[in-house]
Amino acid sequence: MSDTGALVYVVDDDPSAREGVAGLIRSAGLMVKTFVSAEEFLAAPRPKMPSCLVLDVSLPGVSGLDLQQELAKSDVQIPIIFLTGQGDIPMTVRALKAGAANFLTKPFDDEELLNAIRQCITSDEEERLYLESEIRSEHNFDDIVGKSDALHKVLEQIAIVAPTDSTVLLHGETGTGKELIARAIHNLSSRRDRTFVRMNCAAIPSGLLESELFGHEKGAFTGALMQRRGRFELADHGSLFLDEIGDISLELQPKLLRAVQEQEFERLGCAKTIHVDVRIIAATHRDLAAMIREGKFREDLFYRLNVFPIEIPPLRERRGDVPLLVNYFVSKLSRQMGKKIKSVPEHAMEVLANASWPGNVRELENFIERAVILTQGNELTVPIAELKNGMPAPRTTSISAFHDAERHAIIDALKAASGRIAGVDGAAERLGLRRTTLQNKMRRLNVSRADYSQ
Repeated sequence: MSDTGALVYVVDDDPSAREGVAGLIRSAGLMVKTFVSAEEFLAAPRPKMPSCLVLDVSLPGVSGLDLQQELAKSDVQIPIIFLTGQGDIPMTVRALKAGAANFLTKPFDDEELLNAIRQCITSDEEERLYLESEIRSEHNFDDIVGKSDALHKVLEQIAIVAPTDSTVLLHGETGTGKELIARAIHNLSSRRDRTFVRMNCAAIPSGLLESELFGHEKGAFTGALMQRRGRFELADHGSLFLDEIGDISLELQPKLLRAVQEQEFERLGCAKTIHVDVRIIAATHRDLAAMIREGKFREDLFYRLNVFPIEIPPLRERRGDVPLLVNYFVSKLSRQMGKKIKSVPEHAMEVLANASWPGNVRELENFIERAVILTQGNELTVPIAELKNGMPAPRTTSISAFHDAERHAIIDALKAASGRIAGVDGAAERLGLRRTTLQNKMRRLNVSRADYSQ
């Protein structure tokens, strides 16, 4: 067993048995911390939650089974391996029913204990990697990662407008995630089971844009060798996302206005009117109001698209989300590349949080992808010099401040939930997190029961 950085706790009142188990665990390359009683274990500060707890059943005072029940009441999830010299069958049944990972009778085989610990560590590591990618808002908005006030306001607007069929206009800088927002609106609507069709208006030559939108008949123009349905038809009863709507030519805008407003159009080369039921979500990084003043965008089309505008904040206005995004991208990309990156250097994270990121989330993801490619070990290799050459923004935050804010938010939620982590109105639900995600954060931030007890 290689040194994975995993930590194992051992609770046993027998000094020789306790040190023997601890020595065996150390010889396997693992960290270990020992306790002589359940009371000492409960009273001790735990800056790092263990991957496994090796626990003697017959402890004086608070027994091993009592300690297991106390942890369960506090919703503390630690895999437990019970040790006993009695071989008591009813006690074994009780422990396993209560959720023990394993149960060994003294004297036990050393390899048997190490195998049981390996299983606990493997399970804990897989959950950790999974949880890093499970940072979600209360409505489970797919890949939208962050907890900042600026992003939370956007998610609240999405939750309000998504169930309707109203047209939405997203405005934000390049790379802020406008397509993710559009997909979230579709996924939360009654059209979620129908097609989500996207089209980048800036990526299609103006001469082909009308055909892409409305389709064409065979022979409608040179090269039209067969009939083709346009994006409006493909999105019938679903949602159509028109990205970079400000790049549509003035000549095409009247036809688009009719299609959006009347839900009808004709294919190129055909006089037959086609009726559709399409929910429009448009997006742009341009200032459409200024384009109207300059005569480059129709005012009536703007008002038809601007039914429910949503402003997506740039990354510089949500710096507290950068560490969350970094961890998310590292976890996702390391899995894709078959790497096992477990941590990001704290100094590097602070530099990342304070970089300017003119390309917003997209630029950050591309940078992290390069860092993951460069990484050979378990710690992310961050090319900091590349960021320093990119004119980082003024230091407005720090990792310690971010951690403090996150810790306080968790404690406040636990207090509001009377200490309950899971269930309806529990702290996890209040924070928009899975129960296991919240427990993982509590371990990392050293949130103990004493912090939120009323």
